[in-house]
Amino acid sequence: MKLLLIEDDASMQAALQRALGRRGMEVFSCTDGRQALAQWTDTQPDVVVLDLSLPGIDGLQVLEQARLKGLATPVLILTARGTVGDRIMGLNTGADDYLPKPFDLDELEARLRALSRRRAATALPPENDAGAQIVGELRYEKDSGAIYHRDQVLELTPRELALLQALIAKPGHAVSKERLFELVFPGEADVQYEAVEVVVYRLRKKLAQTGVTLVTLRGLGYLLKVDA
Repeated sequence: MKLLLIEDDASMQAALQRALGRRGMEVFSCTDGRQALAQWTDTQPDVVVLDLSLPGIDGLQVLEQARLKGLATPVLILTARGTVGDRIMGLNTGADDYLPKPFDLDELEARLRALSRRRAATALPPENDAGAQIVGELRYEKDSGAIYHRDQVLELTPRELALLQALIAKPGHAVSKERLFELVFPGEADVQYEAVEVVVYRLRKKLAQTGVTLVTLRGLGYLLKVDA
């Protein structure tokens, strides 16, 4: 993983560069907000770790300018400014995650690797793929098993994914609760049929802004309906 560390504290920068380097990351560093954008463009990192208190221009300005320039690299804000207002402002500006100082190095590594995996997963699916099933703005890539809303992979648990795959494969047709149970809880004899309703409830919330609704048909099962 290639990482750009934008941090003006020399001791913190050196310690993180050593620690993350030992964990298999290629770390580039920058101490100044004005130089950060140029280095960001030059290094093309997989993930950026960004401090907010920088000389020149602060971290939020760096992030805002990066997004305006089309730099879509995942960004984790790492800063001592840990108030709720700072977190909200950072996320609204375009950050993907936020970790206040002091922090645990294992947690930082886990979050960085999660951002890197998410970036890889949200690469655009191939166009005109005959192996894809489309319902409204949802696209099910059968080869990979991933489901996209527009160009972004839906972040689903394995059970939510299994349930949505079953429904999207039968557009306009109800799938019974019993069949969904077999697909979502294979071989789990100690689980009750009502567990399907819990997965449906969680999945329905995640589909709320996709233009597709998960509909319950009493006595028949569940289906996907494209919103008018």
